[in-house]
Amino acid sequence: MLAALDPARYATAAIYIDPDGHWILPSRLPDASTDAEAREYVKDQARSFRHDSEVVMPARPGDETVLVISRAHGGDDHEPDHGARATLVTHLHLDVVIPVLHGPYGEDGTIQGLLELANIPYVGAGVLASAVGMDKAVMKVLFAARGLPVAAFTLVLAADWARDRAGVLARISGQFTLPVFVKPANLGSSVGISKARDAASLEAAIDLAAQYDRKVVIEAAVPNVREIEVSVLGNDAPEASVPGEIVPSAECEFYDYDAKYKKASELFIPARLTPAQTEEARRLAVQAFQAVDGSGMGRIDFLFDGVAGAWYVSEINTIPGFTTISMYPKLWAATGVDYATLLDRLIALALERHVAKQRLRTTQP
Repeated sequence: MLAALDPARYATAAIYIDPDGHWILPSRLPDASTDAEAREYVKDQARSFRHDSEVVMPARPGDETVLVISRAHGGDDHEPDHGARATLVTHLHLDVVIPVLHGPYGEDGTIQGLLELANIPYVGAGVLASAVGMDKAVMKVLFAARGLPVAAFTLVLAADWARDRAGVLARISGQFTLPVFVKPANLGSSVGISKARDAASLEAAIDLAAQYDRKVVIEAAVPNVREIEVSVLGNDAPEASVPGEIVPSAECEFYDYDAKYKKASELFIPARLTPAQTEEARRLAVQAFQAVDGSGMGRIDFLFDGVAGAWYVSEINTIPGFTTISMYPKLWAATGVDYATLLDRLIALALERHVAKQRLRTTQP
């Protein structure tokens, strides 16, 4: 994103959040092209936090949207609280924020809530859509309420599973014919997801998913399944891209974490669909986006029964992958919107939504 933003139009700053939640103004911008380089960058910025600067975003409106706290330490570098300390506080004004975060604490409405409190425009879904987009159980309820087709599913609480495994298994067997998919309700990148074909693998799958979330979704497997994705762009009048299709590596039974990040999956853009199927996918994508009150961007993932021709809305990703080889920008490129133009439009949509929000009353006159 940094490389694609036009320097004649934008002055950019990258704020890094380390695995412990510390906000840092990096000593150097990210330029990693491999996983090993990315890991080294993370280590480098974690080291710089101790010696360099910390970033704080006050949870209140103001011109000083970000405070940069720079510290100079005396004494032992490994004991930063000892010895003389000089602290310099400066500020950075942000006109708009692009959250480039996945999963909990970044895509689930938490960071969006902070940005709302600080009254800073930001790209992508708001608090509600972000939270719903992370919770697969609530998401599916809203999709179904909108009349969208979803695969049969049920919810298992980790507390109920720990208390009465036999009762939970009996309930699932009464509702579903195996195989089923078992997923943590709140997570991404297919982490903790398993395909259960028998009672033993079902128990193991629930055990695994319950390690990641207190809610576990059990979902019927769609027969003859094809993975179709559609990118959506807009606020109150969203548009859908051409659909794309992902064919997981033959080494992977479904599009799991390994298929996404470690194995070579095939992409077909546009997807191998008839014109009528293509239009149906785009129509359903826009409706799914609106069902969760989406804004800015979203990628809608479908499960398509290629024999019956039946569509099932699987989920919405409110902060989809955005590298130059990610599906979201590639689908828009195939639809006629290049990467740099896509960023321009997302920023414009963020500012548009922010301006509209400022016109609303928050108190009774």
